[in-house]
Amino acid sequence: MRNFRSVRRVIVKVGTNVLTHQGTLDRAYIAELAAQVALVVKGGRNVCLVTSGAIGFGASALNLTGPVKDVVLRQACAAVGQPLLMQAYRESFSRHGLEIAQVLLTREVLNNRISYVKLRNAVERLLEMGIVPVFNENDSVATAEIGTAFGDNDQLSALIASKVDAELLILLSDIDGYYDADPRRNPHAVRLDSVEHVTPEMITAAGEAGSQYGTGGMVTKLKAVQIAADGGCRVVLAHGKDPDILNRILSGESVGTVFTARRNLKNRSRWILHSEPRGWITVDGGALAAIRNHNSLLPTGITAVSGLFESGEVVMVNDVVKIVSGFSSAELTSLIGKHSSEIRAIVGDGRKNIARPEDMVFLDEDGE
Repeated sequence: MRNFRSVRRVIVKVGTNVLTHQGTLDRAYIAELAAQVALVVKGGRNVCLVTSGAIGFGASALNLTGPVKDVVLRQACAAVGQPLLMQAYRESFSRHGLEIAQVLLTREVLNNRISYVKLRNAVERLLEMGIVPVFNENDSVATAEIGTAFGDNDQLSALIASKVDAELLILLSDIDGYYDADPRRNPHAVRLDSVEHVTPEMITAAGEAGSQYGTGGMVTKLKAVQIAADGGCRVVLAHGKDPDILNRILSGESVGTVFTARRNLKNRSRWILHSEPRGWITVDGGALAAIRNHNSLLPTGITAVSGLFESGEVVMVNDVVKIVSGFSSAELTSLIGKHSSEIRAIVGDGRKNIARPEDMVFLDEDGE
């Protein structure tokens, strides 16, 4: 479970609480983190860094105290803090002869297949050139209110791991692993060396976010594990300020908690699974049974369509399967209950299937 010798691509996510000391940017820690990442890169592995901290650093630069909750103020803090954060990383990595590249994301970039593929290609080229991509959510423009926010960088890091086929995701936090109880409240809580499967009960018991500037917490880390596991990616949760933590993890030392991978979906299937659905389709029992049996979805089984979406976008069917729809919501509404032979007369072309088996991913299956 802790044999990482074959790992060639690693995602390292570092949280706000690790990057700060007494509410300000911990430049000494960033320098140490850069040194550790440099050793991993020079050892022949690709590394992508996912960083938090822009809002916190911006708030500090603006002399703000206490939690920053107002959406517009958070965006302003991120705009101020992001260049400060990247400057600190660039200075630290340059001491080891490494260039970094800033990659700011919103959920929209990963939901759209075209922009997702272009992002993936760009990241591949950066890694080929020996450059360390540094990812962060584009907090200056992404908000939950308009559906463009990831919500936290734990899940963002897992999505990136899924998109770039990473074999290992390392979550560097201010806690040294996953415990069987909350160690802040229970002195007898025991750190688990490994976890094979994240259960709904674990997520329910995980608690709330623990940082005034960050949005994470144990619940977001467990959700990140679930996302990464679908791509065959193991996850290690460890304390970011433990000495030489990256090398110790990669050498197989029993530090932190390792979470095993659950299944290894193909890249396109992972994109479908983790994209936000643009709309919803309801089908009857016969149609649902047919697609579970690896048949195409046909219009005759559709009973309702909701939301606005275009052909080629991801939609949810009966809350159990995500598909890439071959028709827009307007077209599907006109095709409800129709036979495939009627499609040409109604929409004017020769398309026959709403979705093929390769365009579907069930949420409740362990395989494709």
